[in-house]
Amino acid sequence: MKILQIAMTDISDAVEKLSTLTGIAPQLIIVFGCVDHFSDPAFFKTLKTSFPDAELVGCTTAGEISFSAVSNATSIITAIHFESATFQLATAELDSMDASFQAGEALAQQLQSPDLKAVMLFGQGVNINGSALIDGLTSVLGTRLPITGGLAGDDGAFSKTYILSSHGISTSEVVALGLKGEKLLFSHGSFGGWKAFGPTRKVTKCVDNVLYELDGNPALDVYKRYLGDYAKDLPGSGLLFPFEMLTNSRESLGQIRTILGINEADGSLILAGAINPDGYLRLMHAHTNDLVDGAETAARATIDGLPVTEGQSLGMLVSCVGRKLVMGGRVDEEVEAVQDILGENTVLCGFYSNGEICPGYKLEACSLHNQTMTITYLAELS
Repeated sequence: MKILQIAMTDISDAVEKLSTLTGIAPQLIIVFGCVDHFSDPAFFKTLKTSFPDAELVGCTTAGEISFSAVSNATSIITAIHFESATFQLATAELDSMDASFQAGEALAQQLQSPDLKAVMLFGQGVNINGSALIDGLTSVLGTRLPITGGLAGDDGAFSKTYILSSHGISTSEVVALGLKGEKLLFSHGSFGGWKAFGPTRKVTKCVDNVLYELDGNPALDVYKRYLGDYAKDLPGSGLLFPFEMLTNSRESLGQIRTILGINEADGSLILAGAINPDGYLRLMHAHTNDLVDGAETAARATIDGLPVTEGQSLGMLVSCVGRKLVMGGRVDEEVEAVQDILGENTVLCGFYSNGEICPGYKLEACSLHNQTMTITYLAELS
């Protein structure tokens, strides 16, 4: 497995910079970048011209990850050449949130194969039900196949995100990469680092990802009481105070839900993924050290029990925009912590997202996460 990577800030000099990646004859180009780049028609044309024989995949971000750094207003372009592993690209249109399950189903039907080993999935970050998208894939592929990835970002605006595939750049498309190969090593890890505060609250009314009532009271009223002065900055301040989902017996599901929007008219909260209608919720908060510790936990889980490999490996990090807001100028620390554990031969790429896709910590089935560091690890055995 051979990997090269560049950081690009200006499209005008892209051709020259991209030419440095062609030396490994890349088969796959992964691009995580800013909205300004993806919305420029010249961007895709330049990528396609520079890599006519490679598949393209990626999305916009709320911050780009490379090696031990986090950047903004850039595009991180990672070129990969596999020695023996193979892959297949699938795309599907997603015109409305209600069609998320069907879009996931369509992706899975394109990828379905007896030798499919894992799937990397990228979806738009607005107008999507990430939980339903995953459910659509698993309805065809089953729950035992590892699925990782994330939902695109737009620097926290939650307005318009973009997805890249070999077909072009779209605001209404989901894309998946099916990976195959006997020598392919695919692993993953995820962890949050958030801590609970306040009492647990019973979900008494919700529909999909819209929370109407907690303990019989309007969810927005309950939430505002706990936020205090932060309430005036909703919905943006909701990224700092997510919910942890609990079962009907008040046990953790290992899933966190971010508030994406509020509805003053009916007192509801719009969350980033489906809510357990029979369960409980409790508020979470965190400090930078907690989140860095969480990233370390995710990294250790990723490589736990893996054989030692020669040559390069890829670590794809998808972390939540809410974590970035909490850490501020110290955001690099969680990336550095992961790099230290995965090792210097692991090339990091990734992005800050509107939702993370990965099996939960010590859980088998894939799910949508918020406020979580998720890691996908790729290598090839010799």
